[in-house]
Amino acid sequence: MTTTDPTSPAVTRRLVLATVAGALFFLLPVRWDGSWTVPFDVAVSTITGELSWLVEYYSLALILGALALTVAAYGPAGERWSFVRGFRAPWLMILLRVAGAVLALMIVTRTGPDAVLAPGVGGLMYGKLVAAVAVIVPIGALFVTLFVAFGGLELVGTLARPVMRPLFRVPGRAALDGIASYVGSYSVGLYVTNKMYLESRYSAREAVVIATCFSTVSLGFFAVVASTLDLLPYFGLLVLVVSLLTLVLAAILCRVPPLSRIRDRYVGEPVREPEVPGRLWPAAVKAGRHRAAESGSVLFETKRGLIDGVRLAMTVVPAILTVGVLAVLVANHTPLFEWLSAPVEPLISLVGIPDSEVVAQSTVIGISEMFLPALLAVDVSLQAKFFVAAMSLTQIFFFSATIPLLLSLELPVRLWHCLVLFVLRTLISIPILAVVTHLLF
Repeated sequence: MTTTDPTSPAVTRRLVLATVAGALFFLLPVRWDGSWTVPFDVAVSTITGELSWLVEYYSLALILGALALTVAAYGPAGERWSFVRGFRAPWLMILLRVAGAVLALMIVTRTGPDAVLAPGVGGLMYGKLVAAVAVIVPIGALFVTLFVAFGGLELVGTLARPVMRPLFRVPGRAALDGIASYVGSYSVGLYVTNKMYLESRYSAREAVVIATCFSTVSLGFFAVVASTLDLLPYFGLLVLVVSLLTLVLAAILCRVPPLSRIRDRYVGEPVREPEVPGRLWPAAVKAGRHRAAESGSVLFETKRGLIDGVRLAMTVVPAILTVGVLAVLVANHTPLFEWLSAPVEPLISLVGIPDSEVVAQSTVIGISEMFLPALLAVDVSLQAKFFVAAMSLTQIFFFSATIPLLLSLELPVRLWHCLVLFVLRTLISIPILAVVTHLLF
């Protein structure tokens, strides 16, 4: 790691150039292959399209590697290396990794039950979703590092402080947790929140509000959903709508049960947040410069970002494949999601969203895995696709990742909290998203 004078022009250039480059990679509109998209999509589409055979075996290597490292994490290697130790997980996640490895081998070798190998089940989940996630997450993490490592996180987080307490009843520093989830992953944001809670920088109520309202999926996962529904030309618009809706939901849910009834108790002696001295913008720039000065070289930071992205892909891809295949099988061969979506369909019809039956099922199935709503809605209208994409990205809670992860932390989060909040987020989002969708399309 290198340390430079935070006031030097070189540090300022690092802050500005890295932040702008990271943001433009995800949001800059470019003309490609006859349509408007973003550089992120160009990179991913080129890799998954031109090297599909290689991506297939690369994805298999990630899944099998995750299982091998999970086993190794509970042996001497887990004590010796932090990378291996990071694969320790709750029993549910371990079970999903085992099942994911079995399913991946069946699909790649084309051996197993026809119900699993069907093109619309295993082939769809593995060839379209798993392959996309396996490529998108590491590439996204690499470029996200430019934003995080060189001060963009501190710059934006400091600027957001004045709105955090009055709007969301949490300290200003919570903006960093939310941004970490957005530009990195919900696992990063939850790790930060858990650490701050154990250090008494958050009360129990503050920590749970942050963990359950701001642990959104990353921009990389936004791209996966948008790509699945052919919405990448509207990627910036989707990010804007979901971001604003997430803030609205956080402002509402932090003031109602169950979150409002959690006590403001601390693990130890409370560590209060210091006030921002002087004007906000200079303080934000100063914080960004200090972070840029403390970071390593561009090569070091991007290498670390790529490693973190590969590790995240290894942990989530097996769960996505397992839960995805299971949910598609349940959707195809049982009426479960039809029963669960029956009360929702009249509401979807009432707010005027087309393809209400499919949209209702997509809305309900989101609690099992956040990508499944997109898979169910690939053949619906543009209006319905946008509604489903935005809904799935704002629901936050799903059994393939966030719920087990939340329950494995030291935060006072219970399963019933997650279920109630999923229902509340969904019911509040439906009319808001309907109005926005009608205005946009």
